[in-house]
Amino acid sequence: MKFLHLAAAAVAALSLCAAPVHAQKTLKYAHFQPAKDDQPKHVAALAFKEHVEKATNGSVKVEIYPAGQFGKDQPTMEAVRLGTLEMAVAHDGAIATVYKPIGILGIPFLYDNHEHAWRVYDSAWLQDLSNDMIKRTGIRLLGFGDNGVRHFTNSLRPINTPADMKGMKIRIQPSPVFQALIESLGASASAIPWAELPTALQQKVVDGQENSVTNILAASLYQHQKFATLDGHVWSVHGYCINDRFYQGLSAVERKAVDEGVQKAIAIHRRMTSDQDKNAKSILEKNGMQVTVPTAAAIGEFRKLAQPPVKAWAEKEIGKDYVDKLFGAIAKTKT
Repeated sequence: MKFLHLAAAAVAALSLCAAPVHAQKTLKYAHFQPAKDDQPKHVAALAFKEHVEKATNGSVKVEIYPAGQFGKDQPTMEAVRLGTLEMAVAHDGAIATVYKPIGILGIPFLYDNHEHAWRVYDSAWLQDLSNDMIKRTGIRLLGFGDNGVRHFTNSLRPINTPADMKGMKIRIQPSPVFQALIESLGASASAIPWAELPTALQQKVVDGQENSVTNILAASLYQHQKFATLDGHVWSVHGYCINDRFYQGLSAVERKAVDEGVQKAIAIHRRMTSDQDKNAKSILEKNGMQVTVPTAAAIGEFRKLAQPPVKAWAEKEIGKDYVDKLFGAIAKTKT
């Protein structure tokens, strides 16, 4: 009998030694770009996966779901909110479907250059916005990568000044701020989800759209658009969003790995996107587009028409406090 007790104790001890200290956690990570090595979101996602899995010794397994596999804008963000999807890297229009204040970033002509935009996005302003987003949605905003500087394209004619846009039908991401922007320039706006945009352009549902070079390439929009105008009206973002319950459920080591992984991903994301932005004219011309670079005077016309009404709309519909905080961060981060 004594032998049996000793044997049972030995087996129990071995079982305890063999048991893992932490159960493996799965982090499902969704984004909207193709799984290609020229797509900033996907290259950034691969870097995030490599870092997190290595830094946690495999206690967090990252599964990447590219090309909108979790659905269109709102379903993906709702999944993050509910926790059925742990993390998504989503453009501001998608985030606006669950968190309206992100729409203030659609106010046009905010920054001097890429570096100025990044200083704003890396300032204390971002943490304030993230805290507010957690309270309202249960989603934590870990940081911003670039969705590129947004430009106009269309299939009708070159756009040299705002007057050339009158009567055009322009696709926008599902965001009221972008509707206010397009209408301030004399065109009509149609909200069409990203996944449906190529078909809408091909079928002439709209005449044009506004997007960054990286997104024009990602969806081969140049196949359906002849003219591009590099006006740079909005510095668009990709938000690194994570379900806060999942994030808080990670160990300190795991949270640190996720935070560091996001910073590595954002650095890659920004570099790849800004390189495309800075070479926009040659990239688009190589893909058969006729590219217009507006003069400084023309950009001034765009800004004069678009910024005041869009800013006023945002103050009324989103909240003056949100707008004031953003413009305060912009002023503080000017060189």
